[in-house]
Amino acid sequence: MVTERVMSVAGLGTRLIEAGPPEAAEGVLLVHGNPGSRLDWADLVARVGTFMRAAAFDLPGFGQADKPAGGFDYTVPGYAAFIEAARAQLGLRRVHLVLHDFGGPFGLQWAADHLPEVASVTIINAPPVQDYRWYLLAKAWKTPLLGELVQLTLVGPTFRLIAGRGHPKGLSRAFLDRMYRDYDAGTRRAVLALYRATDARRMVSTDAATFAAADIPALVLWSTHDVYMATRVAYIHRAAFPSARIVEVPDRGHFLMAEDPQVVAQHVVPFLRQHVARPHGG
Repeated sequence: MVTERVMSVAGLGTRLIEAGPPEAAEGVLLVHGNPGSRLDWADLVARVGTFMRAAAFDLPGFGQADKPAGGFDYTVPGYAAFIEAARAQLGLRRVHLVLHDFGGPFGLQWAADHLPEVASVTIINAPPVQDYRWYLLAKAWKTPLLGELVQLTLVGPTFRLIAGRGHPKGLSRAFLDRMYRDYDAGTRRAVLALYRATDARRMVSTDAATFAAADIPALVLWSTHDVYMATRVAYIHRAAFPSARIVEVPDRGHFLMAEDPQVVAQHVVPFLRQHVARPHGG
């Protein structure tokens, strides 16, 4: 059963959904991207919670978390530090990461700083640690004045049109409405700050070779109809995760876990079951 609660992390309020044994020291942290929230993971948290602990929380500036104009570092290292504060508060000592979109760099930076605690990594349509290139909308957000103008255009119908692009099966109106509800002035401000502070060529401070030497078990699940990230990006992850299993999901778009939660569970759940309490190389 999935439960939800309000949580204070590093002085900022957020909302957490979780399932599974609440005191377990091993568990899954599911990290959303932009624009996203803990609720992107509700289906997967419920499924994973039947055999291990799973948790997802809103990151500052997104969902229903606090969105301060000052007092939070809207950078990849800043979000990695927030993940670490949340992990420590949750009492997790062995962590399986499930990452989507900008949650990729956030989680991978955390992993780089805490390699002994990383049990496995699942990457769903997220940038690699290095050698990435921005898509058109991201380039606009990075550009002063243009980014602010783009944000002003993202009213309800336009937002739903852009977010829903490239999903052959379609995204539910409820999902799009919820995403738009959360995409308020605070989130728009956070998005501009984050993209302008991030270099796509080196999104994580640790290079791919350091990750590769750790040989962390990894699953790369990629929907091939993603209009923001080409399928070739999935294979760049091999530089950091040489043993990764890469699965291409045809005819699905960027928000795979919302468009087709069943196919996500079909691949992610067995992968996590395989690596629960299993040391690297075990």
